Parts: sequence; C-alpha cells; structure tokens
Amino acid sequence: MNIIPAIDIIDGKNVRLKQGDYGQKTAMKRTPEEAIRFYSGFRQVGRIHIVDLMGALKQDAQESTVIEKLKSQTDLPLQIGGGLRNMETIRQYDRIGIDYFILGTKAILDTGWLKEAVREFPGRIFVGTDARENDIYVNGWTENSDITIDEYIREIEDLDIAGIIYTDINKDGMNQGPNFGNTRRINGLTRHKVIASGGIRNKEDLDKLESLGVRDAIVGKASHNDSFWRDIK
Repeated sequence: MNIIPAIDIIDGKNVRLKQGDYGQKTAMKRTPEEAIRFYSGFRQVGRIHIVDLMGALKQDAQESTVIEKLKSQTDLPLQIGGGLRNMETIRQYDRIGIDYFILGTKAILDTGWLKEAVREFPGRIFVGTDARENDIYVNGWTENSDITIDEYIREIEDLDIAGIIYTDINKDGMNQGPNFGNTRRINGLTRHKVIASGGIRNKEDLDKLESLGVRDAIVGKASHNDSFWRDIK
C-alpha cells in the first residue's frame, strides 16, 4: 500500500479541517517543516500530499513560498493542490521542482482547460474529485458543481493524467473510516489509478482498501499520530 501523508496549510501552519469546514480548524502538533521531515523517514511513503487551503478558497495560490521550502527538505515527490486555477501557477510550481499537480475546481468546471494542462504536463496531473454522495463540490468544498463523479469520469477517461483522487467530504477529518463502497465503485469505473482520501484511520482501513484494488491512500489526521506508523510497520 502506498501511503501518501497530507499536510494542509493555512497561513504557513499545518492544520486539519472537519468535512472541509474552514470554521472547524485544528492545528497539528508538527509544523509543515517538521511534518515533511517526519514523513520522509517511512519506507511506506511514496510521495507527500500538500494542500494550500486558502488557495483553494481564494482561487489563487497563497502558500507557494512555504511549499518551495518544503520541497527543499525532502527527496520524495510532492503533489500540490489548492489554488491551481491557471497555467502560470502550474508552471511556477513546476519551476520549483514540484512533481505532481492536483487540479480541482477549474479542472472540474472547464475540461477544455484540463486538456490543455494535460498536454503540457502529461502524466503529472491528478484530478481531485471531492464529493458529497456522488456530487462533486468545488471552491474549497463550498459549492455543488452539479456534476456527478460518474459523468466526470466518462469525460476524462481518455486523458493522460496521473490519477483520480476521490475524497468523500463527509468522511474527511471525522475519524470514521473512508467510504469503502463508493471508492470501490469508482475504481471500477475507470482505467485510471484511484487514490482514496478522507477518513482513513488505521492499518485495517488500508488493508480493506487494498482488498478492493485501491493501492494508494492519502492519510490526513491519522498520519499525525505516532501510533498510526507503529501499527503499519
């Protein structure tokens, strides 16, 4: 199982939200710099997931300086999301050595733009499908796009993307386990790699995802706990 620990950033600080609610923000015990050094020491970690939360909300990158510093502190690949709404922002991250780009709102609402981005960065773009039930939400999880996951997957199936990140917003930060049923269903809809995200608590959750054919998982709140890492050794 490829574990992808998450670092969510607001104002340079490492935080977690509950169900994407910016009003329910909890500071994590490690700074972003401490977290990235910590995660880089585990063989199960293939890359690290970093989200500019205010970038997602304000529709423009806010934490590029912090992210550049984090990139200099690890040899692991980084995947960056939040506020990537234009090609120049993606190119800016490319220039500082970011490996993968997570495109959400703009890629959901404008697949023509997504195709342009994929042509320039083939195999380096993850599409973020953040959903309540089967409806994809955008703009920092605050608005229903009126596009379902099933519809969207059909539209992007032929693109040369790195994969699809599926997050059940209702599970995120709630310590209740991921949405196994929908994760399995989505994995069966596409040839693309599906990355599970939202609610993963422990080794048992990871083992169940693997049994469903999903071998990549973003782990948020649980990855900040030393006990999580002891259990998966």
